Amino acid sequence: MPEGDTVYRTARVLDQLRGEVLTHTDFRVPQHATADLAGGTVVETLTRGKHLLTRVDRGDEHWTLHTHLKMEGSWKVVRPGQRWPRSATNARVVLETARHTAIGYSLGVVELVDRAREAVVVGHLGPDLLGPDWDEEVALANLAREPGRPLRDALLDQSNLAGIGNMYAAELCFTSGVHPETPVGAVPDLRRLVRRARQMLELNKERWVQSTTGDLRERERMWVYRRDRSPCRRCGTPVVVEMQGPVGRERASYWCPACQPLLTAR
Repeated sequence: MPEGDTVYRTARVLDQLRGEVLTHTDFRVPQHATADLAGGTVVETLTRGKHLLTRVDRGDEHWTLHTHLKMEGSWKVVRPGQRWPRSATNARVVLETARHTAIGYSLGVVELVDRAREAVVVGHLGPDLLGPDWDEEVALANLAREPGRPLRDALLDQSNLAGIGNMYAAELCFTSGVHPETPVGAVPDLRRLVRRARQMLELNKERWVQSTTGDLRERERMWVYRRDRSPCRRCGTPVVVEMQGPVGRERASYWCPACQPLLTAR
């Protein structure tokens, strides 16, 4: 699933429509099949964690198009008449202006809500690591509410802090030297970990190639993520991969068994 920095860059792509008047809209989801925002002006597209909010004003109406990429979604923007990059059968939303056509493919969430109700769709999120609402103290307090919760699970919970996905969770655990299943209350320096999380996303938000090592070469970008059975970059021990998480929502977890000992709650 795309992480906060990828969604941030997607918002930048969609923001090409900022200030433009919609000439045609097509919502290919049952609940909004009859919706029509033509004549409305695109105010902006912004993010809250992994959520995209495209705001459209039309007279006295103030709408927000809420979309989420989930696992397979993407937004593409092309010029009128330009060939679409993917099959139209996968399009869920189409927004057209005189200058641009934005196509939302395979979107996991498509909701059209009154601007005053934005909190209904994103109000549950914790502080956004890349947003103007970022608050380190609130994020730390949220994480500390469940000291016995596994660190990786707590980092992936968007109600604690918004923007971390499976890749960053694995890399943050490694660079902090703690096992993914270490209880939050046993993490030696949680504040440093949270600050590093924000730093990682900030460094990657302006480039499509993500790296946590500082090396942008194909096989050198990550410390442990998707490097199962490869030697640890620090000690040479083979990286372990294991499915972890709540039943039915397990995800692959990566760690070095030598560099990341399992700590117990203090």
